[in-house]
Amino acid sequence: MADPRFFPRPEPLSVKDLASIGGCDLATPALGDRIIDDIAPLSSAGPQHLSFLDNVKYADAFAVTQAGACVVHPDAVPRAPEGVALLLSARPYRSYALIVQRFYPARPAMAGVADGAHVDPTAILAPDCEVAAGAVIGARAEVGAGAIIGPNAVIGESVVIGAGTTVGANASLSHCLIGARVEIHPGVRIGQRGFGFAMGAEGHVVLPQVGRVIVEDDVEIGANSCIDRGAGPDTVIGRGAKIDNLVMIAHNVRVGPGAVLVAQVGVAGSSSIGAFAVLAGQVGVAGHLKVGNGAQIAAQSGIMRDVEAGESVMGSPAVPIKEHFRQLTALRMLIKRKGKN
Repeated sequence: MADPRFFPRPEPLSVKDLASIGGCDLATPALGDRIIDDIAPLSSAGPQHLSFLDNVKYADAFAVTQAGACVVHPDAVPRAPEGVALLLSARPYRSYALIVQRFYPARPAMAGVADGAHVDPTAILAPDCEVAAGAVIGARAEVGAGAIIGPNAVIGESVVIGAGTTVGANASLSHCLIGARVEIHPGVRIGQRGFGFAMGAEGHVVLPQVGRVIVEDDVEIGANSCIDRGAGPDTVIGRGAKIDNLVMIAHNVRVGPGAVLVAQVGVAGSSSIGAFAVLAGQVGVAGHLKVGNGAQIAAQSGIMRDVEAGESVMGSPAVPIKEHFRQLTALRMLIKRKGKN
């Protein structure tokens, strides 16, 4: 039940259409013609709403929901209230996301350059791109088809913005090439000089950073995140990577395809993050390290060594999760012994 002041009312769809969109099976095909016109949480959904269950913590709410339809795992069927049209999926959250995308698609570009924007005469803009008031587009920059440049965003000289990419309000981009369908949220900084110095007692000498930032297709970069350009090699963000708000990525870092970096992650220079690795909130990665493909790093961990592909680690310094909990258990036992003495 989105606020219509911010989100246009979606087009009603039948349950069978929703199942097709989400890749679901219908538990009761006879309910396939039921019309659903919006989404809502389990606790407040009504007969015209779609909801979902993907966490056992909400099993009680599911058992009494009034939703007209619900996306669930087949294992949840026995707890379903009578009359709810069940859309069965092995991955309910993913299926639900696909359906919600259909209900609330991304806003298309409104072609044109607003009054108050400044576009250098040498910049190349696709005819159907949107440039909002206050935006600045520098010399020789390129903005692709259907791209959206938000209010007061700054696109530096020779920067390339791919088709369908959105640059949020007050973002600034320099020394970078941005792929297609990239979502850059407000306040993002891409391409600034990295933090590099030759340190010495007589004063620190700044090392010029002459690389670029390459952001591949379908990446998302959260609000107020910073990605430094390379010192010589490029900083690279791989296709489909998802970067949350307030993330810091230093010079020469390589983030693999599909990697996920959650809020307040910091990755120091020349480290690499493997494909589909997950770094939870406030993880810190020291420089010149490698996090392997599919590795999982628990929140607030400090990475001070390479992490192997598929490994799950936790703590600071991070160790395998089972070892981390053994350490905690040993510490608790030691404290108890000390207390008895």
